[in-house]
Amino acid sequence: MDPLVSRWRLILGGKSDPQQSVNLNGEAQQMDKVLEQLYDSDRKGGLGGSSPNINRWLGDIRKYFSTSIVQVMQQDALERLGLEQMLLEPELLESVQPDVSLVASLLSLNKVMPEKTKATAKKVVRTVVKDLEKRLKNPLIQAITGSLNRGVKNRNPRLNEIDWNATIRKNLKHYQPSYKTIIPEHLVGHGRKGQSLKQVILCIDQSGSMASSVVYASIFGAVMASIRSVKTQMVVFDTAVVDLTADLKDPVDLLFGTQLGGGTDINKALSYVQGLIRVPSDTILILITDLFEGGNQNQMLKRVASIKASGVQLITLLALSDEGAPIYDKQIAGKFGALGVPSFACSPDLFPDLMAAAIKKTDMNMWVGRNQLKG
Repeated sequence: MDPLVSRWRLILGGKSDPQQSVNLNGEAQQMDKVLEQLYDSDRKGGLGGSSPNINRWLGDIRKYFSTSIVQVMQQDALERLGLEQMLLEPELLESVQPDVSLVASLLSLNKVMPEKTKATAKKVVRTVVKDLEKRLKNPLIQAITGSLNRGVKNRNPRLNEIDWNATIRKNLKHYQPSYKTIIPEHLVGHGRKGQSLKQVILCIDQSGSMASSVVYASIFGAVMASIRSVKTQMVVFDTAVVDLTADLKDPVDLLFGTQLGGGTDINKALSYVQGLIRVPSDTILILITDLFEGGNQNQMLKRVASIKASGVQLITLLALSDEGAPIYDKQIAGKFGALGVPSFACSPDLFPDLMAAAIKKTDMNMWVGRNQLKG
């Protein structure tokens, strides 16, 4: 059998071949079975509610499909087959391939989880957080500390603060042929940490559509909180506002302090945030939201204008995730833009560079264009 024909048969399902003219081999038959259990609409709920069936299915999809496909199928299972219950049973939860989507699902069920399941859920979340930190922590720290230090003149740098490339360029005229080296008269250094304190406030919409953004923002918030020269605060909101700054030391505790879902009151959140701002010119406010305001829209726009006019660098992220820009309120985004507040989606890998640009007070519209981001 032509492999291409078999592949299309798997993609289109059994209904595409009522005469069963395509013969699938043993492994392909098993792949077809697990796909049918998930995607055949006539068998909605076909996995049933029993733990053995779901466990077997979870094992099968990991056997026959790559990790990236497994994660997609798990998410589809939650949505199509109503398998939220599998997240409420520790023995099933331990069988699931952990990823950001799963973390978002766990957080949305946080308030209804039994305590025995919550312990398992935290293990799963911690696994995902550790993997993401390995990828994102060092780039963020380097981007922020480098930008801060280069913004401060240091005429008497210590050894670990010397900019060697700049020092060599400045002292080329002092090259000593007999010693075959440069004897520098002037050292060029980066600024000392702590000399340029910045306040960074993450204000995050925790409505259901922003789930992945909440996960990434919490990790970035915890990383930034470890940098002495940055005062990091994190606020999450729906129709209420919760300050999670005290939990920034542990991103897992931070995530379990959120409550995904609910309405949105951006105006109320910005009102709270305004009270946190100490030195506007040294403050970066990252508002993460899809801009669908459920509160007072006119008051929200006035508040945004006031915050911007005070000297705060205000940036709106429509999403902080790998999925790109979600559905968002384009009219409000346009009004934000008219106030000088750019709105765009940003991937986690680009966020360190975004923070570096914000610290340097780069024109964010130019930065967005340079990185071909959509907003």
